[in-house]
Amino acid sequence: MLLEDLQVVLKVAEFRSITAAATSLNMRTATASAALKRAEKALGAELFVRTTRQLRLSNAGERYIPQCEQALTMLAQAKHNMKDGLDTVDGELRIALSSDLGRNFAILWLGEFMDAHPKVSLKTNISDSNIDFYRDSVDIALRYGSPSDANLYGFKICNVPSLLCATPGYLAQHGSPQHPHELASHNGLFYQLHDIIHDTWAFSHSGIEYKIKMNGRHASNDGDLVRRWCTAGKGLAVKSCLDMSADLLSGKVVNIMPKFKPRPTELWLICPSRQSITPAVRLLRDMFKQKCSLILKQLHERGFIDDSAFI
Repeated sequence: MLLEDLQVVLKVAEFRSITAAATSLNMRTATASAALKRAEKALGAELFVRTTRQLRLSNAGERYIPQCEQALTMLAQAKHNMKDGLDTVDGELRIALSSDLGRNFAILWLGEFMDAHPKVSLKTNISDSNIDFYRDSVDIALRYGSPSDANLYGFKICNVPSLLCATPGYLAQHGSPQHPHELASHNGLFYQLHDIIHDTWAFSHSGIEYKIKMNGRHASNDGDLVRRWCTAGKGLAVKSCLDMSADLLSGKVVNIMPKFKPRPTELWLICPSRQSITPAVRLLRDMFKQKCSLILKQLHERGFIDDSAFI
């Protein structure tokens, strides 16, 4: 049985008309009619009951058509998957990156990706501001937080615990807080977005949430600068464990009050449309997952994060 004949059968079932099916498939009515007859002959059963006014599905057609639809859908997906596997990874990648993770990790990972795929070129937009895919001329974005717009498509890369961090030198000078209620006397280092300073920090422990209004003299819309202030001993910062991973593992900063957990987040690779999910984007997704998984495992082995990062 020809695949093209089955496509005609499905169109006839959809329109309940051979003429309408032929028009939809851009073929002559006689050609569509012949295809339907060949399919019924191969099956040994009539799929439609013909009347002077319309066609309707026969009992055999009611059983056959849904399975035929499933089979053709599977064949189309298999063809799509094969095509993706054979596609050359090339062209321009226009990606938006958050300032801290982007500058200190993702740019290095993208360099490895381009070395492996020399036909790929790169344009980056490094900013912590919200991305408008059309205004900012980017195709994909690596961002903390799941997509809030239902029209966007995305791949979750990993869970990302947040940590309260400071340098040993700062803590030696100002004391090491043991409870959220002790934080108000410390200098907070704040992230700022659209003139809103995020100076209220939330922590949870044993099902109880604590919200602390912090004091501080430093605020920036650049997450990388907040991390640099922290590693310079200027105060306390709540940051993604990925952003702080190198400083934590080297001992440059320490995790404070580990039992009291700041609100976690997630890392996502976001696309404006399904059409923008190319073979290169899928390979990037897999690479980001692998790279982040290695960092999270190192942090877990050293006791900086718990098992919740892997759920």
